[in-house]
Amino acid sequence: MRLWLLAVLGLGVLADVCLAQRRPVLPAITNQTYINECVREHNKHRTVVQPAAANMVYMTWDAALARTARAWAKKCLFKHSPYLTEKFMSHPHYGHVGENIWTGHYTIFNVPDAIKLWTDEVQHYNLQTNKCTKTCGHYTQVTILIAKTIYTAQSPTPRIRIGGDNK
Repeated sequence: MRLWLLAVLGLGVLADVCLAQRRPVLPAITNQTYINECVREHNKHRTVVQPAAANMVYMTWDAALARTARAWAKKCLFKHSPYLTEKFMSHPHYGHVGENIWTGHYTIFNVPDAIKLWTDEVQHYNLQTNKCTKTCGHYTQVTILIAKTIYTAQSPTPRIRIGGDNK
């Protein structure tokens, strides 16, 4: 049996925007500058893990996963997609994917700070035991050795729902 485990980082930006305000301009998932920044920042953090990884894979962009992330981000739910646990539901080639979510006001969003927020969790990760003393799953999503593609998406939302249903 082939196990497709892919740690894919969903940068689902759920922005806190009032309905009466003008719709914020966030980078599109097809914006090449944004794509390059996401890939560059992920790979930058992956190259500085300690101890250094002997076989760290260079991450690339996956447009299909970006579309999946965008669809989930538009739901404005501050929780992980339930489709992540269902084999091949997030991508036709990858049985399992993972995601990291960033939330905040759209005016403070930027790719380097979002990824740094996740990788700062390294202080709670123990490499020898592969366990976390506090939250560190975002860090391991960014730095997992076999991760090879990333996707990001963002969506302005008037209200973020914590948990709740997926409707």
